[in-house]
Amino acid sequence: MASLVQRHGLDCFRGSLKNTLDRVVNALSGHDDQAIVFRLTADNVFPDGGLLDELEAEFLAHSLDYLCCNGKSSGLPYGMSVEVTLLAHLREAARESVAAYDQEHVTPYVIRKFGYTVFQKYKHLGKGHYRCTIDCLDDYLAVQQVFSDVVEPIQEPSLELVRRLEKAPFQPLGDLPTPRLVFGTAQLGGQYGIANKTGQPDKTACQELIKTAIANGVTHLDTARGYGNSEAMIGQSLKNGWQGRVKIVTKLSPLQDCPPDASVSTVHAFVDASVFKSCSVLEVQKIDVLMLHRTSHLTDWNGDVWQRLLELQATGVISELGASVQSPDELSKALDVPEIHYIQLPFNLLDWRWDAIIPKILTTKDSRKLIVHVRGALLQGLLPSLDEEHWRRANVEQASTVINWLLDQVTTCQRSNVIDLCLSYVNSLAWVDGIATGMENTSQLIQNINYFNRPPLIEKQVEIIQKMRPKLSEITLNPSFWGNSSS
Repeated sequence: MASLVQRHGLDCFRGSLKNTLDRVVNALSGHDDQAIVFRLTADNVFPDGGLLDELEAEFLAHSLDYLCCNGKSSGLPYGMSVEVTLLAHLREAARESVAAYDQEHVTPYVIRKFGYTVFQKYKHLGKGHYRCTIDCLDDYLAVQQVFSDVVEPIQEPSLELVRRLEKAPFQPLGDLPTPRLVFGTAQLGGQYGIANKTGQPDKTACQELIKTAIANGVTHLDTARGYGNSEAMIGQSLKNGWQGRVKIVTKLSPLQDCPPDASVSTVHAFVDASVFKSCSVLEVQKIDVLMLHRTSHLTDWNGDVWQRLLELQATGVISELGASVQSPDELSKALDVPEIHYIQLPFNLLDWRWDAIIPKILTTKDSRKLIVHVRGALLQGLLPSLDEEHWRRANVEQASTVINWLLDQVTTCQRSNVIDLCLSYVNSLAWVDGIATGMENTSQLIQNINYFNRPPLIEKQVEIIQKMRPKLSEITLNPSFWGNSSS
């Protein structure tokens, strides 16, 4: 590589392999303190001289000490990264920085001292959720496609490359990122949902779904030991550079085979088997978020399950702990456990059962980190269904009354359909951080992205729904009762 650079008439400096900041400063030893330094990285190939000239002009016009462009705040894709500062500031950083992070990333010290100023000339483009860096094979293939019919790559303006990026693979499908859309992956491990028509997607479809979801701003994948081969599908999809771009939330095995009188060591063995199996099939060394699949495991076996999870967290096998709850009573108990930072609960616009405990959720959020994900916003596909047989299976005899009420709300709230109504309702609630939504194919993912790009309901609409909604019974709101007689 050094010889290639030199053949093109460029200087090449070699320095410390471990201290990038030191390497940069020493490479510029022949320049004075007021020299303007541009920092670019080799995995970001879009920035060109024209863009650098624009940044330099703004840097000088406003007498700045630091300026950058990259990502949402600049309106340019992740990978259109340029940093501008003065050599004097980098020399000071090299003298003062002892942290490995500062030495590796070059500019953190400068940013802390002078602030993070963003070049916003192209903010109106709204391309900050696109991606043109090259961190993995899929990134390389996307950038390769952008350049595939460019005759003179070096002469092609960077903004024209950004325009071409729209047609590259694994780029956003919506106008905005969708971080509140949590990809519920139960469908990836088996047929799931009362209205499921397409069944379990194959391996190729799973990988496309997961990667497309991440490309559109999804920040969490929800899975479990009990979701068939869902974890394995996730692990295979995130290989080769996709790891780290999304958090995986998985759940402990239900531990059904663990004897009720099991010894401490036996309980720990069951817990370890579940946790390390998840690590194995997810192909990770640390689980981002591990939830209890059953809240009773906080106290079952004299608390040995929970104690073992705390030990695994302390040793670095688990990053954060959480609980999947089924009822307000379970939620209340989980909120009382300070180590629980993630909660998942079943909730939809017809579910009145949680009204009384929402204040406790908000109070807990004020006192510690607490991320709340809701699942079942469509009640396993029941709410959008016009098939009264589906509703009868869910123990609703007067299905037409509920169906007609939902359709009336679609019109009143000016939503496109019942799915849009249900998602926009949950998306409007301040205590909800994410909505776990299952998808069986790419078309459903695109639909969900479009729904999440729409504005949520306004407060008045939410209040009317909560006041006027039909009151369904527990045996309808809890799918575990479906198929049983309402008597």
